[in-house]
Amino acid sequence: MSKALPSSAQVVIVGGGVIGCSLAYHLTKLGITDVVLLERKTLTCGTTWHAAGLVPTLRANYSMSMLAKYSADLYGKLEEETGQATGYVRNGSLTIATNKERLAELKRGASMAKVAGFPCDVIDPDQAKEMWPLLNIDDVVGAIHLPNDGIASPVDLTNALARGAKNGGAQIFENTKVIDMIIKDGKAAGVVTEQGDIEAEIVVNCAGMWAHEFGKKAGVNVPLHAAEHFYVVTEKMPNLQDHLPTMRDMDGYCYFKPEGGQLLVGMFEPDAKPWGMKGIAEDFSFDQIPDDFDHLEPYLEAAMHRIPELQEMGLQLFFNGPESFTPDDRFQLGESPECRNYFVAAGFNSVGIQSAGGAGKVLAEWIQKDHPPQDLWPVDIRRNNPFQGTQRYLFERTTETLGLLYETHYPFKQFRTARGVRRSVLHSQLEKLGAVFGCENGWERPNWFADEGQKPEYEYSFGRQNWFDNNKREHENVRNGVGVLDQSSFSKYQVEGPDVVKFMNRICSNNIDVAVDKMVYTQWLNERGGIEADVTLTRIREDAYLIVSGVSCQTRDVAWLHRNKQEDESVVINDVTSAYAVITVMGPKSRETLSKLTEADMSHEAFPFANSREIDVQYALVRASRITYVGELGWELYVPTEFAPSVFDAVMQAGEEFDIKPYGYHTMNSLRMEKCYRHWGHDITDEDTALEGGLGFASDFNKEGGFIGKEALLAQKAKGLLTKRFVAFLFEDDQPLCYHEEPIYANGKIAGRVTSGMFGHTMGATIAMGYVEYEGGIDKAWLEASEFEIEVECVRYKVKPSLSSFYDPKMEKIKC
Repeated sequence: MSKALPSSAQVVIVGGGVIGCSLAYHLTKLGITDVVLLERKTLTCGTTWHAAGLVPTLRANYSMSMLAKYSADLYGKLEEETGQATGYVRNGSLTIATNKERLAELKRGASMAKVAGFPCDVIDPDQAKEMWPLLNIDDVVGAIHLPNDGIASPVDLTNALARGAKNGGAQIFENTKVIDMIIKDGKAAGVVTEQGDIEAEIVVNCAGMWAHEFGKKAGVNVPLHAAEHFYVVTEKMPNLQDHLPTMRDMDGYCYFKPEGGQLLVGMFEPDAKPWGMKGIAEDFSFDQIPDDFDHLEPYLEAAMHRIPELQEMGLQLFFNGPESFTPDDRFQLGESPECRNYFVAAGFNSVGIQSAGGAGKVLAEWIQKDHPPQDLWPVDIRRNNPFQGTQRYLFERTTETLGLLYETHYPFKQFRTARGVRRSVLHSQLEKLGAVFGCENGWERPNWFADEGQKPEYEYSFGRQNWFDNNKREHENVRNGVGVLDQSSFSKYQVEGPDVVKFMNRICSNNIDVAVDKMVYTQWLNERGGIEADVTLTRIREDAYLIVSGVSCQTRDVAWLHRNKQEDESVVINDVTSAYAVITVMGPKSRETLSKLTEADMSHEAFPFANSREIDVQYALVRASRITYVGELGWELYVPTEFAPSVFDAVMQAGEEFDIKPYGYHTMNSLRMEKCYRHWGHDITDEDTALEGGLGFASDFNKEGGFIGKEALLAQKAKGLLTKRFVAFLFEDDQPLCYHEEPIYANGKIAGRVTSGMFGHTMGATIAMGYVEYEGGIDKAWLEASEFEIEVECVRYKVKPSLSSFYDPKMEKIKC
């Protein structure tokens, strides 16, 4: 080393790829200049150096598209700022479709691009041929063109970010291996290197495909696994024009990037090859992996079909290098739930170059502000569970996740690998009833039930899928009779102790100091009034509460509770998710069904809404909670796991005379949409306040001691009419289906985007929900005076807005 390693720093970044260098650059831009970046070998030597350098702007959702857009804008001015060439060129991109479903996906992306504010043109095959003359369009049905997409030199770009970071005061040390972590009082406090220790306030794991193993040194789970990743480069192609856009044939799992008269052809094959299962060699640096022509042959044939001239060309380079992929194909970002002041930015699933600018920016702001600067839940590391860091799980899922980038991203599409990880004790009983399972947070959950003789598997589409009619029957059965749902996968926590009321009342926006057996619906807010969790509490003893939350929030919720617990508070927090199965009995006939099974009085007078108590069912004592997420009379039965199978059988037998049927999570979704019930992570997030989300009724501003976020909500109230509000919409046309991210128009201008959408069978059309913004303030009068449309696949449809639910807005069905 040319300079001495410092003994301390405010921030230490471990890893010198494009992500680590981007973070260092953005930290210095925020005035955090005491930054040390440590690289085990040489900058870019792991994965960055062999990246293809693509910088597209359109991603699967709005928030990720905005990060990519920021990256593209930054790269366009980085060379001028630093004096270091980046090779960045806005050459645009062309993505073709060879079937109507792919074209539907591309059109939906084009609609979302309008919300993100960048051009995306839907074009026909002949226009695609004009743009890319060597293209075979015999089977092409359409395409999209994004003129603002670009390409960059990964090594040059990384060096530019590194130079910008150094110009801002950061120090970068190559050939400096970090061998361990310094942890004090559950917080990251520095790193141990081969050249000495460095104390730090913040440590950031940007170690790429080493991030999983390095995370273990701090007890942090970073689920990712390397896979072999291929591309080839042709000899000079005399007919290949200069300045062509990057071209993607996602149905052929290939992309085509012109490079100085040659063509780079990359693959995202659906059956990938995991790599590095036995660790990565100590001397790994700028290394390649042995070729595998047999593995790649089908995709080379697809490439030659798309560009016939390739059949006459030789290959100058056959490249195979490692790249890390995560279990859900989304990168890992943010402060770890296991260790305070330990941040992660890794597992970029082959989109590291396009994501680096935006990811570096938001993570730097997260570190500075001590909270995410925007909704980053899709990539938040707190979404993971410990099982996702196991070797077998990562190995199996990695065979699938590399190809997911180019798969058709159908709504409700399920993973096919690493399945059966978490099964409810009712799994086999549900399977016999025709359950078709989906996977959520590792849980196998019944999404819908196949009829007798119907194949119990998905047939995917952007239109009505093969379970649409099954969903309708399940939906109507709950609305008119009685249905049963296995809700065991929902996260459950028990919080107890002498200080539990004080502790939980500070965490919860509503007043939870209620009588034993009372239930409270509430949010957990941050200091900005944003919604960190959406939960139901039941006071089961004077000093104990049972909390129920969403399936995906398990790690995040428990971390939030621990981090907001004060040192002098005597409280014990236990995750009891696996201790209880939950059998939900819903519908007008639910009271009659349960009354046949228990001596308890289930009448409205004896057992009113939002009450919970222990009752006898069959041979078990279960906690029956009168609550609903579907908008009907009903109870959730919390059953000790070992008793659940017999209780389930008893419920099904008791309900036979009422034609009881099981229903799945797709039906739960269609039912809750008609009631305008929010779903955390989609409809409400940490950047949406409780007032904007229409949940102010669940905040008690007068309770003693207040609550986290109270001041922010009061300040927002004081400003008068909200300029952003959560609104439900009912389509006038009964044909279109929308799911999320579709543009919402108010009086001809984009005013928001859809957060959730589902066909409402009671209402006879699709219901969409999302946020609308209007500077003049949003109230019922403005909504009724405005004309609203939602765009689906580049076509606008008229919709009716509402601030309340379309089904049973007075809750007469629930409180009967």
